[in-house]
Amino acid sequence: MKKALLIVDVQNDFCPGGALGVKEGDKVVPVINSIIDKFDFIISSQDWHPEESIHFEKWPPHCIANTHGADFHPGLKTEKIGLKLLKGTANKDDGYSAFEATNVSLPDFLRENKINNLYVCGLTTDYCVKATALDAVNHGLHTFVITDAIKPVNIHPGDDKKALDELYRNGCVLVESNALEA
Repeated sequence: MKKALLIVDVQNDFCPGGALGVKEGDKVVPVINSIIDKFDFIISSQDWHPEESIHFEKWPPHCIANTHGADFHPGLKTEKIGLKLLKGTANKDDGYSAFEATNVSLPDFLRENKINNLYVCGLTTDYCVKATALDAVNHGLHTFVITDAIKPVNIHPGDDKKALDELYRNGCVLVESNALEA
């Protein structure tokens, strides 16, 4: 069984100092870098919003296509990423889940490459990571969320715990990076 790591939205605007900076968002980078070699495929997603987006009615403008904020965090090892998914690319598109990517069909890619174990990490626990992992389960994948390689927005205190509980209830396996086998 092939396994893939899906790195969700580890972008400058979601890290401290960014337009929608997540507290300690940059702390996921060394954890992700330490596990990258344990997977058959590395996939990433990036918010890639147009300047005018309905998404910005809910959130401050962030990850605008072709800007520094939309770039990956500079410490993230990106050379092994074999597939880059762009999401939230339309004016009326939130694009929380990597399965909503507009440049490539993630389900088709996974099926064509016989990947049935998907490990999800990145930003943010309570939005894009959660949406991506739930979609993975809905597509019939064995879905793992790497709990020490995610960080939440936590608009309301405890949103991260609620998200993890929902992921678990829906069939995701919650695992820490030190428990991953090569």
